[in-house]
Amino acid sequence: MKKLMTISFVLALLMYAVAVAQYGAQQPDNSKSSMSVKTVSITGKISDDGKMFVSDKDSKSWTISNPDAVKGHEGYQVTLQAQVDADKNEVYVVSLKMANNNM
Repeated sequence: MKKLMTISFVLALLMYAVAVAQYGAQQPDNSKSSMSVKTVSITGKISDDGKMFVSDKDSKSWTISNPDAVKGHEGYQVTLQAQVDADKNEVYVVSLKMANNNM
């Protein structure tokens, strides 16, 4: 009887150690990058190769992460609805329209 209780106690400790090890091995949730992405409306010019966007407001250059979305608008002033990732210096174009050039 004493031997059975000792084995049960050792098994319980072993199961506890395995459970703690699994919990500690989980990767932390890095949701910071998703928090830095926001959708904004920005006006500027698309580069001639369609891979970069330069903002009119501050002349900041952004990499376009989905260049197919701007195909046919290379070299033109446009207004983008885009998800801006400031950490990666990228924009994901949701939609675009030609900018008003009534200057």
